Amino acid sequence: MTQIEPADQRLAKGARARATIARRAAELASVEGLDGLSIGMLAADLGISKSGIATLFGTKEALQLAAVRAARDVFVERVIAPSLRESRGIDRVRTLIDRWFDHIADPPFPGGCFRVATLTEFSSKQGAVHDAIVADREEWLGLLTTEVRKAQEDGDLAVTDPDQLVFELDALVSAANIARQLGDSTRLAAARTITARLLTQR
Repeated sequence: MTQIEPADQRLAKGARARATIARRAAELASVEGLDGLSIGMLAADLGISKSGIATLFGTKEALQLAAVRAARDVFVERVIAPSLRESRGIDRVRTLIDRWFDHIADPPFPGGCFRVATLTEFSSKQGAVHDAIVADREEWLGLLTTEVRKAQEDGDLAVTDPDQLVFELDALVSAANIARQLGDSTRLAAARTITARLLTQR
């Protein structure tokens, strides 16, 4: 008699498979771009059937969205979650920025910062993938602005405009990521130095 796998085990197995495929999709997209992703490419890369991936995701857009979520989860795990364990104020802001730079210096994806790459790719496009990428960026920069504002309220930061400071920090990290991808590590060090000046206490 054939033993039927319990429904909860099938669901758990499906969730693990989706997570594995989405993570690999994010890795490939960091190099090839989200538009360069395809179910066939992933199937060949992972050594599984196209029908298996299609069953889990359905469409290319769903696969792209899963890759965006996977990259976001990695960023939260590496940068945000550990930083929020710091006390509010300048220490938390500095830890957020330090871990952000560490994320650039030792990227989890072969193409460097997933957010920088996909923002460039989808900046002039419309649709669900564009919206997900923009929402992820706005959520991150919004969190950083909130933490900068808290540090300012506590008297820890000599800054009058938190939004402008976060804009400058974002520009520095983005430039550092591009330089690092081009093999120029000195620019990464320079960006860290400039950032330290921007975060000078009173």
